[in-house]
Amino acid sequence: MAERRMTIHFNDGTSMPLQFAQQDASAHNVTQRVHELLKDQYMLAEVDGSLMLFPLASIKYIQVSPAPEIVPANALKGVTLAG
Repeated sequence: MAERRMTIHFNDGTSMPLQFAQQDASAHNVTQRVHELLKDQYMLAEVDGSLMLFPLASIKYIQVSPAPEIVPANALKGVTLAG
């Protein structure tokens, strides 16, 4: 499986880089996971044998690269940072 990277950027200006194997990238699974994340208000990750819970209220944004090939239908695609 391909390696993925994710950086969680917190509201206090800190960030946490993570690396992981590609997860199930089916259209249904990616969309379902995004909806569950927003509904539950927590992102969960098993990190080095420990379960970590990240409250969404403390997260400014999450950057995942490379982007999944299949993303939820409401995601903008092909966007470039301007400026």
